[in-house]
Amino acid sequence: MGMDDAYKMINQILVSLINEIWELEEKAIITDEFKDLTNNDMHVIEAIGLGEGNNMSSIARKLNITVGSLTTVGSLTTSMNSLVNKRYVERHRSEEDRRVVLVKLTEKGVKAYHHHEDYHRQMTQAILDKLDDTELPVLVKTLDALSEFFTGYSENKE
Repeated sequence: MGMDDAYKMINQILVSLINEIWELEEKAIITDEFKDLTNNDMHVIEAIGLGEGNNMSSIARKLNITVGSLTTVGSLTTSMNSLVNKRYVERHRSEEDRRVVLVKLTEKGVKAYHHHEDYHRQMTQAILDKLDDTELPVLVKTLDALSEFFTGYSENKE
């Protein structure tokens, strides 16, 4: 296989993979039980995590939003309000500092979190099942390079 063919093939696989992951993730997440959730909601739920509660700025950090960019923080607040209304998330004041508002997942939110995590586990396991010990480092190196590209690309855009 020549470099040109390899380039075309890798390009085609990456483009279709990115589209498929996004669409399929939405389908996998939004079962009957969670049909009121969007992909975006699910990423917010993932960022809140399973702990006793996080403040908005630490959730924003996990979602890679800088608190300075008000439009995205506004949309995080909007997402959060929506998730509270749908009963996936609850707000409470910090015991240590009453000015700090913490958000945590409700029982319903924890269920959605595990549902999403299970999809990711299945996706990862499907890859691991196909590779032997010599192929694994190559895949990790490849995905690492891709991740570095995305990180560098989004930093250069800001």
